[in-house]
Amino acid sequence: MNAEKDFLPLTPNIVRALNDKLYEKRKVAALEIEKLVREFVAQNNAVQIKHVIQILSQEFALSQHPHSRKGGLIGLAACSIALGKDSGLYLKELIEPVLTCFNDADSRLRYYACEALYNIVKVARGSVLPHFNVLFDGLSKLAADPDPNVKSGSELLDRLLKDIVTESNKFDLVGFVPLLRERIYSNNQYARQFIISWILVLESVPDINLLDYLPEILDGLFQILGDNSKEIRKMCEVALGEFLKEIKKNPSSVKFAEMANILVIHCQGSDDLIQLTAMSWMREFIQLAGRVMLPYSSGILTSVLPCLSYDDRKKSIKEVANVCNQSLMKLVTPEDDEIDEVRQPALLPESTADESSVNEPNANKNTESAGGLSTTSDASFANMSVFAPGGAEREPVTLNLDGIVQVLDRHLHDSAIGMMTRIAVLKWLYHLYIKTPRKMFRHTQSLFPILLRTLSDESDEVILKDLEVLAEIASSPAGQTEDPVSSDNPDMQSKPSALLVPATGKGVQTSPTGAKGLECSPSTPTMNSYFYKFMINLLKRFSSERKLLETRGAFVIRQLCLLLNAENIFHSMADILLREDDLKFASIMVQTLNTILLTSSELFPLRNQLKDLKTPESRNLFCCLYRSWCHNPVATVSLCFLTQNYKHAYDLIQKFGDLEVTVDFLTEVDKLVQLIECPIFTYLRLQLLDVENNPYLIKALYGLLMLLPQSSAFQLLSHRLQCVPHPDLMHCTHTGKGPSNSKPPDSLNVDYLDLLQHFENVQNKHLEVRHQRIGRGDHLDKKLGL
Repeated sequence: MNAEKDFLPLTPNIVRALNDKLYEKRKVAALEIEKLVREFVAQNNAVQIKHVIQILSQEFALSQHPHSRKGGLIGLAACSIALGKDSGLYLKELIEPVLTCFNDADSRLRYYACEALYNIVKVARGSVLPHFNVLFDGLSKLAADPDPNVKSGSELLDRLLKDIVTESNKFDLVGFVPLLRERIYSNNQYARQFIISWILVLESVPDINLLDYLPEILDGLFQILGDNSKEIRKMCEVALGEFLKEIKKNPSSVKFAEMANILVIHCQGSDDLIQLTAMSWMREFIQLAGRVMLPYSSGILTSVLPCLSYDDRKKSIKEVANVCNQSLMKLVTPEDDEIDEVRQPALLPESTADESSVNEPNANKNTESAGGLSTTSDASFANMSVFAPGGAEREPVTLNLDGIVQVLDRHLHDSAIGMMTRIAVLKWLYHLYIKTPRKMFRHTQSLFPILLRTLSDESDEVILKDLEVLAEIASSPAGQTEDPVSSDNPDMQSKPSALLVPATGKGVQTSPTGAKGLECSPSTPTMNSYFYKFMINLLKRFSSERKLLETRGAFVIRQLCLLLNAENIFHSMADILLREDDLKFASIMVQTLNTILLTSSELFPLRNQLKDLKTPESRNLFCCLYRSWCHNPVATVSLCFLTQNYKHAYDLIQKFGDLEVTVDFLTEVDKLVQLIECPIFTYLRLQLLDVENNPYLIKALYGLLMLLPQSSAFQLLSHRLQCVPHPDLMHCTHTGKGPSNSKPPDSLNVDYLDLLQHFENVQNKHLEVRHQRIGRGDHLDKKLGL
């Protein structure tokens, strides 16, 4: 710097002043430079202008000496002022050295750099827009500067740039968005505030359509929404709110599909504000985009379902999640049940049915993973190519049912999920079986075991929804094509079940096995291949989980009788129990079914059907029930009372003398006496007035009376029998005249001798089992002490 020729056309006085430590002397030098450059402008001497700028840049602004750098900055600003409107021709040379000084360790020098750039930009105005990215990059760094003076200077420059962008229509948004996407993942509060302020400005400019690029910055916005600063969170809320308003105004131009997975991730966030905001966006997306959101159903459900069990502390999130869930469910229609092989070749000739990774540009249009997306966040979205062309949304929308079922199945298996979530899962399964039965039955084999286990749930409402799903599975016509393989043993899924499903159709009275008693297998149109399998597995469930049978058995069966055909249920259960190896369980189950049959209002039509045995179907049902009811002697007698088979009831009671009379046995007799006094047996009590035609009814009741010890039940039945008129007529025998309430065998085509023999055989088996238990020392029944 000692040689004067090195700095020409700058004079030695200017050079010395620029290197001076005093600001006032550097300012004087700047005025001289401004005067010199104005002369070159007037002479149109571009060579000298460039030479001056180069000297100020290389020899001063980029010098190792701090005072020289300060002189270079003020000199460059003076050049810009002198150039005026022509400064746009030299902006690159003017801006670059100043931006380099933004990184200087000296805070005073960084401040002077802000001041110099402010003056350069103020003169150039719109001409700086081609250099906007480098200016923005430099400003974004100064926004987080620890020195308050530097921050203040950068804010002034920032406001100036915003004014220029707002008043211009030449802003290069395409070139700016990649930089914005990169900077938006900064963790510094001031940098975040700077980014959000620019997004708000760009969103407010009518000529700038930032909505087109929202998929590239949406993830970053949700990251900023979780900032610790209330002010920044509020600014981000406002920005997201403005975008959502714009989306509602122009839904046709929104790239819903490209943002769906971003929302899925943030709907699962731990921050309440982020989760509520993302869930609110998801609600709007589902309602505005409709079936475009279907390919992302599994991810949406993964995020929405857990929210349905939130308590009042997160009531807002719960309410929005519920709307999302309901809206998404409505998007599934019967057209989604069309066979994929039929639909896809016609609609997507160049696509395959294989699922693709979400990282592929167009993969998230047609397929998705079971749980939505990987929950990677932060800068991952800035680097992933997950955004498809706008036209991709025009591709045919397909429902990824496999992914949805996996999500629902996973939530059902999760014992930690709340009741409302379990109910929602079951509602979804029921809805899918209604709307897409053919596709859903592909998953029934895997869903069946967990649906059965859900019957042990603590909530009655959950059990009711679970039964609705199971009932739909058991009655859906789509289930007719399924092979009745074992559902609770994976090893048996490729083998036929040991218990064959009876053929369907009316009038079928014999089962494929041809075994005695199987002629009572259910055979009405409401049954499909899963109905009988359901009954088998339900009884297995009751057998292995006795507490479930005791606490919920009656409730489950009664609800099934409302959802399905009650005759089918009793028919099939009786048929299955006929071959039950665990005789103790068979007896308990028969007792439960008998109580339901005699007392439940849901079974009124079935009781009426059995009451008179006027039709072949009713007699067939009676025979089927009778053979299984023989596992419980008292239940067998009550069935005879219900069907008005009084003579046979009397014959059975005569056999009771050969049975082992236990406390449990007498308790059941006691309960039967109480039932006789109930409205269900009103017709039976009225028949006591007709002694002549009902002698066996009276004899049967006296037989029960003789079995009872001197107890309250004994007194109750004794008083009832005392009301029978003309006791001396009790000894008459039935002559076949008058109404045949004793049901002679010939008139009903029922072999009562065979039924009686079957009763004896079953009781002998029970006796053998009890004796074996006594031999093992685990006899549970107490003998009556006399």
